[in-house]
Amino acid sequence: MARDERTGIEKRENGMRVAQSTLLWLAVILMTGSNVATAQQAASAATPLPAAYISAADIQANLNGAPTAAANPLPNIRVVDAGGYNVAVGVLHRPETRPRVVAVHYKVSEIYHVIDGSATLVTGGTMVNAKARPADALSVMLEDGPGASGTSIQGGVSQKIKAGDVVVIPAGTPHWFSEIEGSITYLVVRVDSNQVLKLK
Repeated sequence: MARDERTGIEKRENGMRVAQSTLLWLAVILMTGSNVATAQQAASAATPLPAAYISAADIQANLNGAPTAAANPLPNIRVVDAGGYNVAVGVLHRPETRPRVVAVHYKVSEIYHVIDGSATLVTGGTMVNAKARPADALSVMLEDGPGASGTSIQGGVSQKIKAGDVVVIPAGTPHWFSEIEGSITYLVVRVDSNQVLKLK
């Protein structure tokens, strides 16, 4: 085979490889672009949920609803759909009273942010004299879902909490104010992944 003929064949083969490589890259780009477009279409089809705003006045009005009660009977100010789970925001004021009740919430986690006062909070351990809350109890339906109450905790961790502190209490963890110094007021955020709390 003549040298010029071999060079021509090599050029055609190189050209074919370049063309194949270019076609492969075009296919990848088109597929990637298609996937991005599909993801963008899916994202734009989902309507974003509105933000929830709770004012200081809303919080104070909720506190004023039961100023002398041992615990606000309806502490959740709002319960909102956060996209597959509910989030409740409320506030509680607990004066120095006895007996204080132990609580455990089976399906709802809680986050406390102490606004005023101080107390000793016991978490974990074993609840003493545990008694399931009735399904039709207001606390179950409107506040923190199914759970149990008790008289004390054995083997828990005691922590003094005061204004500015934050506590995260996972669902299923017993918790109890073993001592309140005068009173304690705290904002509570309830994370309800099972959506047992009614929207409000």
